[in-house]
Amino acid sequence: MPRIVPFTEQGLTVEFGSTIDLPTNDLVLAFADAVERAAIPGVIDVVPTYHAATIYYDLLHTDAATVTAQLRLLLEPSSPPTARSSAIHMIPVCYGEELGPDLLDVAERAGLAPSDVITLHASVTYRVYMVGFSPGFPYMGMVPDRIAAPRLPTPRRQVAAGSVGMAGNQTGIYPQPSPGGWRIIGRTPVRLFDLRRPKPCLINAGDQVQFVPIDMEEFSNLSFDHP
Repeated sequence: MPRIVPFTEQGLTVEFGSTIDLPTNDLVLAFADAVERAAIPGVIDVVPTYHAATIYYDLLHTDAATVTAQLRLLLEPSSPPTARSSAIHMIPVCYGEELGPDLLDVAERAGLAPSDVITLHASVTYRVYMVGFSPGFPYMGMVPDRIAAPRLPTPRRQVAAGSVGMAGNQTGIYPQPSPGGWRIIGRTPVRLFDLRRPKPCLINAGDQVQFVPIDMEEFSNLSFDHP
């Protein structure tokens, strides 16, 4: 049975496990969808992560005990939540050189040519486990073990928007310029977060991502309004 624990004065976290794996994340995302559909009075947001979901509520309209009781009803085995449908995104990436300054280092660690790292990284259809850190940043897995690499010992002060990075067996895309410690192996011209769109986040938890290698000319010809 999932565990419900206090998170803040206005939040509760429902824990489904402690590991990063697809079955656990499937439960988290299905539960998050169920909470949204239930429209529990006073609940203002639900945020899924790898193995938990945090529910935020307005103390002017409800309290922890009331929300907890409603969440327990949604967790009853008699009415298990159904999994959400997922979108598949084909994301063009220009790997290496000035757009991917850590590609050579990743290749040296793996004992491979940079082209082999690119092939391996682009060979996987990645699952988006969660979105966080900055608006629209997708945490995806799993990177092939052969090219998995740790975070940088010292984070960069600034990482360009669209940068594709790796940390351990995870990969992700920086939606905005920001500090960051992931190893940057390429960059996409796709704009992941845009407040002008009806749904600002292009990629959401539960979606799938396939990276498509492109060259510098193709990168230059595409704009951040793609797709």
